[in-house]
Amino acid sequence: MSATRESVLAILSKVKDPISGSSIVEAGIVKALTVTDGAVRFVMEVSGSHADSYTALKDEAEAQIKALEGVQNVSIILTAHSTPKAPPDLKSSRKSEPTGPQKIPGVDRIIAVASGKGGVGKSTVASNLACALAAEGRRVGLLDADVYGPSQPRMLGVSGRPASPDGKIILPMRNFGVTMMSLGLMTNEDQAVVWRGPMLMGALQQMLTQVQWGALDVLIVDLPPGTGDVQMTLAQKTDLNGAIIVSTPQDIALLDARKGIDMFNQLGTPIIGMIENMSTHICSKCGHEEHMFGHGGVATEAKKLGVPLLAEIPLHLDIRLAADGGAPVVVSKPDSPQAKVFRTVAKDLIAMGHA
Repeated sequence: MSATRESVLAILSKVKDPISGSSIVEAGIVKALTVTDGAVRFVMEVSGSHADSYTALKDEAEAQIKALEGVQNVSIILTAHSTPKAPPDLKSSRKSEPTGPQKIPGVDRIIAVASGKGGVGKSTVASNLACALAAEGRRVGLLDADVYGPSQPRMLGVSGRPASPDGKIILPMRNFGVTMMSLGLMTNEDQAVVWRGPMLMGALQQMLTQVQWGALDVLIVDLPPGTGDVQMTLAQKTDLNGAIIVSTPQDIALLDARKGIDMFNQLGTPIIGMIENMSTHICSKCGHEEHMFGHGGVATEAKKLGVPLLAEIPLHLDIRLAADGGAPVVVSKPDSPQAKVFRTVAKDLIAMGHA
């Protein structure tokens, strides 16, 4: 007999909230509950001032759900709201300096692939770059941190649910020589992720620190577009080696790309280089070359910043078909001109010591 959402809620309705005295379901602590193929996942969202009181409660809820018939795996993320604090005492502020960015055990380098706006092909670049680096003999991981629009499972042809033998360590998926983890593997493909900032940050840190990445030369992080909580958490909490900015050539995309660059500058993250995606289109019928989104804007911006222009990637049907088909063009058509662009970027990153 398979476990259902209703049977899990019935169990959780018997777990008492130590603060309100009602059940954790009635208190609104249980969020984003999913029950699929024997895997139960949800978030416990609590007040930051009482977070310590819920650690034992999390273990209790996990034990009771595991005892439910049909449950094979339980994953619970405990995340806390920040609570208002009194104004800081500036005279004593030096005594409580925040801890700096932390390294992920076994991971040599971490590179963020970012964009100022959506729709510029950032995730396509990230998946092809990861596969290109793997083809060059590097040990590569890919973290899909685009929590609202995770696309790497589809692009890398990965399905199924990550296993967790002890309910804490998460075993990532692997394909084309790339070790991959995505929130898209934890939810249904058509299920929206409706989470607040603290929940996002908790999920990101769990995917960084609780996933068994193993020994990696480089971990590529596919960030969501914009300048939000996920980008800030990654840069502030993780030893991030640098960021690659992806943009299309037109001015409206570059406006947002500049904001992304400014954010990384403020956070002290080096810009490794820029990539102009959808740079040019060559008609498959007549061979005419057309710059549909303009041309050279990213090169000009990179020169202004004093960072390398890593590539000008064409707008080509093969790249799109490969991504939708679950095998990036670097894998599906390795000898094509489009694949060779990504292979060149991978070789350049290795030569520069970034991968």
